[in-house]
Amino acid sequence: MKLTILGGGGFRVPLVYRALGDSSPISEVVLHDVAPGRLAAIQAVLEQVGGGPAVRATTDLDDALAGARFVFSAIRVDGLAGRTVDERVALSCGVLGQETTGPGGIAYGLRTVPVALRVAERVAAVAPDAWVINFTNPAGMITEAMQRVLGERVVGICDSPIGLAQRAARALTGLGFDVGPEPVVEYVGLNHLGWLRGLRVDGADRLPDLLADDAALASIEEARLVGADWVRAIGALPNEYLYYFYRTREAVAAIGGAESTRGEYLLAQQERFYADAAADPARALERWTRARAERDASYMAESREASGAGERAAEDVAGGGYQQVALELMAALSGGEPRTMILDVRNGAAVPGLPAEAVVEVPCLVGAHGVTPLATAPLPGAMLGLLQQVKAVEQDTIEAAVTGSDVLALRAFAQHPLVDSVGVAQRLLDGYRAQLPGIAEILG
Repeated sequence: MKLTILGGGGFRVPLVYRALGDSSPISEVVLHDVAPGRLAAIQAVLEQVGGGPAVRATTDLDDALAGARFVFSAIRVDGLAGRTVDERVALSCGVLGQETTGPGGIAYGLRTVPVALRVAERVAAVAPDAWVINFTNPAGMITEAMQRVLGERVVGICDSPIGLAQRAARALTGLGFDVGPEPVVEYVGLNHLGWLRGLRVDGADRLPDLLADDAALASIEEARLVGADWVRAIGALPNEYLYYFYRTREAVAAIGGAESTRGEYLLAQQERFYADAAADPARALERWTRARAERDASYMAESREASGAGERAAEDVAGGGYQQVALELMAALSGGEPRTMILDVRNGAAVPGLPAEAVVEVPCLVGAHGVTPLATAPLPGAMLGLLQQVKAVEQDTIEAAVTGSDVLALRAFAQHPLVDSVGVAQRLLDGYRAQLPGIAEILG
């Protein structure tokens, strides 16, 4: 089977390739990117990794897609330079500067949706039987946009929910529970906005036992980020990105006061890596490995410092990550053992109170039949209200990108819960339009 990776010159592509072991159904990998230099660097890394499927690279999209069984989309419109604008414009307005959460995510979505839709149209034309696995951020929004063309054959993935579930399972094991390899995880939300509301062992929900134990709760990074008392107050473990909603002032102060934003840090790091790899291709893997370790260790560093959450646990840094999610999804869809996975899919009736066409992040049954979202328990008003508000913002952003509507773009910024004024929303829109040509072109 052929796997096409869009954004094939991206820094994290070797993680996906290394996950393709002997049990993988993939026999060929095609890397596609619009930047030949980045493609060459990553191809050099993969050649030095070795042991995986045959690899080739191309800048021709139709060539890359033709005959693909799976398409892994991890594109970044405007690159990391665009991400730094997403972050800095927001911070200049006194609001959160983060690439997927808040105004930065809206700006990122506005310029990415049209590109993602063009990709979806080419998939429909030259690889109509392919499954698209979307990791392009904002993942939920982009998955929902691509489903307009490809329907439910587009599935979004994220490693945050499974990482949270794994940490919770380890904590329960430390309390003496025999969790087993696959406890029943009750998780619900949108991408980068969800909660683990239950963890069942032998039919009994053991999450209350975890929340009641100080040491067990302290072992979970998300609880340290937002505070144990707040986790107990809501009766659930939040996705790490909810730190930005629950500790907004602290987050803005920490990110704004840092020497550089996350995007600026990664831009400088990756510019060095790609330049070094071009100058010395024989050491590309060595340089990539070193840069990856630095990247992983510094993830959400300013938030962990501001909240007192401390360093990341070694087992979290070494975890399977999104590449393992992608591999398990491909294996199950290809006729392997059916499994339950937390994915970004069309809601239908899985989450009461959200539109049927909305993409949500919930446990799903995956097998040769496809992907079926599982029903979730009704949410309390505060949680459901937050999801409804953010989903409305996502849908306004998609429609603004498709139609070029200034009104919908402004409404998306103004109605986001992390933007506290219509005046600020207008400044955000003006700032992004001035500094991001893609948004200026879309909105006129």
